[in-house]
Amino acid sequence: MQEIQGKTRTVRELLSGAKYGIDYYQREYKWQTKQMAELVSDLTGAFLEDYQEAHQRADVANYGHYFLGSIVISQRKNEQQISERLIVDGQQRMTSLTLLLLYLHSQQKDRDDAEPVEELIFSKKFGTKSFNLNVPERNDCMEALFDGKGYDTADQSESVHNLIGRFNDIGDAFPQDISGTKALPYFVDWLLEKVHLVEITAYADADAYTIFETMNDRGLSLSNTDMLKGYLLASITDATKRAEANKEIKQWLMTFAKRDNDRDTKETEADFFKAWLRAKYAGDIRERKKGAKPEDFDLIGTEYHRWVRTNHELVGLNISEDFNRWVKQDLRFFARVYLELLEACESLKPGLESVRFNADHGFTQQFQVLLAPLLPTDDEATVKAKLRLTADYLDCWLNRRLWNFKSIDYSTLQYATFLLTKELRNLSLEALREKLIARLTSDETEFPLEDQPSLINWNAKSLHRQLARFTHWVEEQSGQPGRYLEYIVRSGKNAYEIEHLWANHFERHADEFAHAQEFASYRNRIGGLVLLPKKINASLNDKTFADKVAHYQKENLLARSLHSACYEHNPGFLQLMARTGLPFKSFNEFKKDSFDERYAAYQSIAKQLWSLSRLQEVSNAAV
Repeated sequence: MQEIQGKTRTVRELLSGAKYGIDYYQREYKWQTKQMAELVSDLTGAFLEDYQEAHQRADVANYGHYFLGSIVISQRKNEQQISERLIVDGQQRMTSLTLLLLYLHSQQKDRDDAEPVEELIFSKKFGTKSFNLNVPERNDCMEALFDGKGYDTADQSESVHNLIGRFNDIGDAFPQDISGTKALPYFVDWLLEKVHLVEITAYADADAYTIFETMNDRGLSLSNTDMLKGYLLASITDATKRAEANKEIKQWLMTFAKRDNDRDTKETEADFFKAWLRAKYAGDIRERKKGAKPEDFDLIGTEYHRWVRTNHELVGLNISEDFNRWVKQDLRFFARVYLELLEACESLKPGLESVRFNADHGFTQQFQVLLAPLLPTDDEATVKAKLRLTADYLDCWLNRRLWNFKSIDYSTLQYATFLLTKELRNLSLEALREKLIARLTSDETEFPLEDQPSLINWNAKSLHRQLARFTHWVEEQSGQPGRYLEYIVRSGKNAYEIEHLWANHFERHADEFAHAQEFASYRNRIGGLVLLPKKINASLNDKTFADKVAHYQKENLLARSLHSACYEHNPGFLQLMARTGLPFKSFNEFKKDSFDERYAAYQSIAKQLWSLSRLQEVSNAAV
């Protein structure tokens, strides 16, 4: 083996002036919403532990450090004898870090106190821009993200699709108490100077791969799960029962691994144990202040095997038979339910549709809440009723928050979700029903469905999903197939987009508005929005409402309801209106007052979807 160098570098040191490539054999950029949300939460959470509003930027120098992991680099000369640095291990993390820098660049564009990050993203030589993480097939996409322009992912690689998706996820996950506030440049300073990675550089490919294999196959071969498994089996004294328990654990780990292989992920196994242990046992969570110590919730997230060993009495693991029961009964039960919930996140599973809706909001914390009230002794009907009640409550809670312009990102809701998990833990079905109805009654006061939401930058994705829900619900309730899974697609050739009933022409509405700003505010109200296929939306973009409405008649039912023909020979829709009192009406012209008239119908749907009747229907059917 030739020379190996390992050096701790700050983000600024790592990316200033350095160029990194990715070898041809490397896999696509694979990160999903969950990984990006957790990265953003971990970084912003660590920053906020030290940050105080009274601080000056110079105080950031005294903030704590954060270790982001390691990367393995192979430094070699290419065919032109030019030295290049290829990432052997760590390209997922480096790509995600670059996306975060792109997001921070977009947030600082108009700020006088900005800390520039451009040189960490790209450099220019002889007028030509080249990205510091230089992957040719991704560069057009990266250019668009840097310039704040849209990018069509149709016919693009999986990496490009994920780049766009994860960039949008950063916006959803980034805390509002940093974004757009005094704290933003402080966070950028901290990220660049206080976040560290270990860069391990080899000067021969073979050496780089040896390091990679050592880290991933030998040095780190004992995962949290491996060590938990060893602890559990060693504590079962009966050899026959130990062998049976070993078989049980292996069966579920193989099932998790197969699911990961089918989806090219490595998260199911660890995520299951974290969700299960947090759901059933975690008693405390770290306070978000400087010097606060990690508690159950946090320790489970980092070393759940060690947490179980330390807290074995709390878990109920005292004698050999306890360990055997925990594997053969509890592990079997919760692993089965967890896998069922993962499947529900990928479809609209009857009775568990809300699991998919919550997943589409990026609410990865729902699993610990859903598992909390379950007991291994519950029969199948009770399990399904508890899951549906809890998922439906979360659906109502999240959407009511969004309706009232409240964030649902990971860091904002982490503490509230933890408290909810504890409240619901081990409840009977009847007690669960009463608890959730009481909470939703309170939510209806705190997050009413009264004021008309508007489309703004940060809520575009969530408002799109809510319009998809409205459209799906109206069609389904009218006896037509609901097409929610089509409507939520936001990129590619089959994408749907938010259509404004009014084109962006203030002059057409000068008779009702004295100022362009008031016009723009009205134009973005939800009462003036529908969903249309991307190509149709583009073709109608500049037309007047009178010209558009005939085209709406050819689209989904929510758009069609603007046209008078929708109220003729359409018995399912008319029966829905009669049954629910939905105040739908057609419009020959769409004026200022029309927004409130149209909003009344949307508001009525929202109250059908996110009010107490949802929980009462579930409980009455189940109990």
